[in-house]
Amino acid sequence: MRIGMIGLGKMGGNMAQRLTMGGHEVIAFDAHPPDAARVQEMKATLVADLAGLVAQLQAPRTVWIMVPAGKPTQDTVDALAKLLSPGDLIIDGGNTRFTDDIARAAALEPKGIHYMDAGTSGGIWGLKVGYCLMVGGQEADYRRVEPILKTLAPPDGYLYCGPVGSGHFVKMVHNGIEYAMMQGYAEGFEIMQASRYKLDLGAIANLWMQGSVVRSWLLELTASALKQDPGLDHLQAWVEDSGEGRWTVEESINTAVPAPVIGLSLMMRFRSRQDNSFGARMLAAMRQQFGGHAVKPK
Repeated sequence: MRIGMIGLGKMGGNMAQRLTMGGHEVIAFDAHPPDAARVQEMKATLVADLAGLVAQLQAPRTVWIMVPAGKPTQDTVDALAKLLSPGDLIIDGGNTRFTDDIARAAALEPKGIHYMDAGTSGGIWGLKVGYCLMVGGQEADYRRVEPILKTLAPPDGYLYCGPVGSGHFVKMVHNGIEYAMMQGYAEGFEIMQASRYKLDLGAIANLWMQGSVVRSWLLELTASALKQDPGLDHLQAWVEDSGEGRWTVEESINTAVPAPVIGLSLMMRFRSRQDNSFGARMLAAMRQQFGGHAVKPK
């Protein structure tokens, strides 16, 4: 198939390359394109603007967007809406909130432009091992682009989840679970790091990969990180959150479904970004007030 790819960053560039390796033809655009050597490695045809991308695709066109969620994605969809024709298909493979997908599909419908959401997991490793794809939209559109999905994903690595928004909804929950798993690993390894024993944490992470019930790809990455820097001394204890964890917690509130572990894992990320927080100082002040307990002055 011939497909347009917008966004050639770490994910989009590797996806374009995996598609060309699989025999597809990729017409690509990026406002800040990679260097010529990287483009040549992708074997994609790079164009100067969105109009050039649309011009090189035959109707009904398929355009896959891999740009940051929020305004960059919305601006790209809005620009494409002025260039595409009825029957053309836009696929958003970024980390868009599922409610935004529903609104975009509704806005595009009067123009006859189709819309799909594809929650994409696999990170920078997807080029070699494939991407897990969670797809929402019209089932006919899903069948139409299935050759693309089959190339991008490993065996059994893509799924039609339901109507527009369902793919990104499933990806949102996937990332919420990821937050909780990462927090669990972090706590366990910190307990071992603080123990009386001089444990080789990297070796333990690798050991647990060999048939234990807590083995996972995240644990494999943990072993790799500990091998490179056993004490993680080159890092600060500062953890960002990219949005999906928050949305998962918000959805748990909206549906009255308890999600304490996911919620706490998000709160711990907030805490990691605080230095000498007001809340902690408030706790110290209260203990001093009611019990004369010792405090640590500034």
